[in-house]
Amino acid sequence: MTKAEIVAEIAQKTGLEKVNVQEVVEYFMDAVKDSMKKGNNVYLRGFGSFTIKRRAEKTGRNISKNTTIIIPAHNIPSFKPSKTFVEAIKNSVK
Repeated sequence: MTKAEIVAEIAQKTGLEKVNVQEVVEYFMDAVKDSMKKGNNVYLRGFGSFTIKRRAEKTGRNISKNTTIIIPAHNIPSFKPSKTFVEAIKNSVK
């Protein structure tokens, strides 16, 4: 499902105009990104958690040059679904 399909479905179910729904969806995503950029996790009860994971420095290989490279430590965004979300998916998809 794409963002446009999500916007269309919400607009249909709520009776709001797609332009307004699009704006709200964009603001929601911006709020999540901004919060995570500041180092905060985002918790949505019944849906899941957007968290920041720290990857340690590690050694990698450049296969084309056959050399060793150091991959620096860095943060990555992560999503962990809630237990109720996981159970709903387990029970519905066959």
